Amino acid sequence: MYNMMQFLLANMLLFYLLIIWTIIWKGLALWHAARNRQTVWYIVLLIVNTVGILEIIYLAFFRKKKHDEVA
Repeated sequence: MYNMMQFLLANMLLFYLLIIWTIIWKGLALWHAARNRQTVWYIVLLIVNTVGILEIIYLAFFRKKKHDEVA
């Protein structure tokens, strides 16, 4: 535990960038899950913290994509 604290103190910029990265991906994935009424995905994305990995997987493979509208 002490080594982890030393690492974080020595690399505060990396830590803050990781937080920003996670918030951006989590927000985008939660927004899409809510708009598509995918309740299970929304709850999983809200609870599980994977530093953006699960969020990217959801956005790439599982979100409902808009169909091109023909006028």
